[in-house]
Amino acid sequence: MTKPSAGQNNQQAKPLAVKIRQNKPSFFAAWRKPTILPGFGLTLGLSVAYLSLLILIPLMVLMLHAVGVGPARFWQLATDPRLVSALQVSFFSAILAALINVVFGGIVAWVLVRYRFPGRRLVDAMVDLPFALPTAVAGIALTALYAPKGWIGSWLMPLDIRIAFTQAGIVVALVFIGLPFVVRTIQPVIEEISREQEEAAATLGATRFQTVFRVLLPGLQPAILTGFSLAFARAVGEYGSVIFIAGNRPYSTEIAPLLIFIKLEEFDYSAATVLATVMMLISFVMLLIVNLIQTRTRRRYGYGS
Repeated sequence: MTKPSAGQNNQQAKPLAVKIRQNKPSFFAAWRKPTILPGFGLTLGLSVAYLSLLILIPLMVLMLHAVGVGPARFWQLATDPRLVSALQVSFFSAILAALINVVFGGIVAWVLVRYRFPGRRLVDAMVDLPFALPTAVAGIALTALYAPKGWIGSWLMPLDIRIAFTQAGIVVALVFIGLPFVVRTIQPVIEEISREQEEAAATLGATRFQTVFRVLLPGLQPAILTGFSLAFARAVGEYGSVIFIAGNRPYSTEIAPLLIFIKLEEFDYSAATVLATVMMLISFVMLLIVNLIQTRTRRRYGYGS
């Protein structure tokens, strides 16, 4: 019995490939394919329209105003020393506060899930307090605590440690408003982790350090990155709780949202638009990087595709 040659195999494969290509639904046909859940087209249209009205159209208008300034004027305003200083203060403080919240927010979430103690429900409710508390009230309360004559600030002054009216005070305010985002993101994931994994690791001779970093953290990495991005996004645009404790000194403790408000009060709409655009672009790039890292982490550990 003779074997078919390579040319005959190719001739037989070509009609099959053509047939598969012909039977493959087009892009639009795949969208029109009926599903178990009805109303896909209607709900998709409403979602796109809702997001466009709230997000896409305002951002497009902002970009159009920034483009209308002109390249030379845009660059001049974007490189203004005061603007650059405000951006550095805002983004550095937001990143530092988000990192602090990832560490201590993860510890708080772990304690609330893994341990039972008197007052646990009260502590769990206190985590959501920054959500309900007006940011201006939070700023006034933090300033009263950390001012040189405040309850905590008076103890720190003999040690030559100043919190209020410095960049450290900005970080404290951003940690306060960003903590719930990290805790509420990590907490459900910890609840889904079975204790059997920890017991199996201990049975195999793993230390507590190895159990945390080799057994628990890989499964928590996507949630940690999500909590970090939410806390960072919330902190970088924060205004109310920061202006009271920051001191608002130009080139020192002045944040970008406050500078935008100042430029608007001065009717300098070009500078306000450029600052808002630069702030938006930097935030978009940083959140895109975090999301790419999060996607890669999920694929590596098998959490989503």
